[in-house]
Amino acid sequence: MKFLKSVVKEMQMVTWPTSKETRRDTTTVIVTSILFAIYFALADWAIVSLLQKFLF
Repeated sequence: MKFLKSVVKEMQMVTWPTSKETRRDTTTVIVTSILFAIYFALADWAIVSLLQKFLF
Protein backbone atom coordinates (compact mmCIF):
# COMPACT_ATOMS: atom_id res chain seq x y z
CA MET A 1 0.00 0.00 0.00
CA LYS A 2 2.88 2.33 0.80
CA PHE A 3 4.28 1.70 -2.66
CA LEU A 4 1.02 2.65 -4.40
CA LYS A 5 0.76 5.86 -2.39
CA SER A 6 4.28 6.81 -3.38
CA VAL A 7 3.50 6.06 -7.03
CA VAL A 8 0.42 8.29 -6.93
CA LYS A 9 2.39 11.05 -5.23
CA GLU A 10 5.17 10.81 -7.81
CA MET A 11 2.71 10.84 -10.73
CA GLN A 12 1.14 14.03 -9.39
CA MET A 13 4.55 15.72 -9.53
CA VAL A 14 5.12 14.78 -13.18
CA THR A 15 4.95 17.63 -15.68
CA TRP A 16 3.38 16.24 -18.83
CA PRO A 17 4.17 17.88 -22.19
CA THR A 18 1.54 20.00 -23.86
CA SER A 19 0.02 18.94 -27.17
CA LYS A 20 2.09 21.64 -28.91
CA GLU A 21 5.31 20.24 -27.42
CA THR A 22 4.31 16.69 -28.33
CA ARG A 23 3.55 17.73 -31.92
CA ARG A 24 6.90 19.56 -32.17
CA ASP A 25 8.85 16.61 -30.78
CA THR A 26 7.03 14.12 -33.03
CA THR A 27 7.74 16.26 -36.08
CA THR A 28 11.40 16.48 -35.10
CA VAL A 29 11.66 12.70 -34.79
CA ILE A 30 9.94 12.08 -38.14
CA VAL A 31 12.04 14.66 -40.03
CA THR A 32 15.27 13.39 -38.47
CA SER A 33 14.36 9.80 -39.34
CA ILE A 34 13.67 10.76 -42.95
CA LEU A 35 16.96 12.67 -43.22
CA PHE A 36 18.91 9.72 -41.80
CA ALA A 37 17.15 7.36 -44.23
CA ILE A 38 18.10 9.59 -47.16
CA TYR A 39 21.69 9.89 -45.93
CA PHE A 40 22.10 6.12 -45.52
CA ALA A 41 20.42 5.41 -48.87
CA LEU A 42 22.85 7.78 -50.61
CA ALA A 43 25.84 6.34 -48.73
CA ASP A 44 24.74 2.80 -49.63
CA TRP A 45 24.27 3.76 -53.27
CA ALA A 46 27.74 5.38 -53.38
CA ILE A 47 29.46 2.39 -51.78
CA VAL A 48 27.71 -0.10 -54.06
CA SER A 49 28.57 2.01 -57.10
CA LEU A 50 32.25 2.18 -56.10
CA LEU A 51 32.41 -1.54 -55.40
CA GLN A 52 30.78 -2.41 -58.72
CA LYS A 53 33.17 -0.11 -60.54
CA PHE A 54 36.28 -1.66 -59.01
CA LEU A 55 35.18 -5.29 -58.68
CA PHE A 56 33.32 -5.91 -61.93
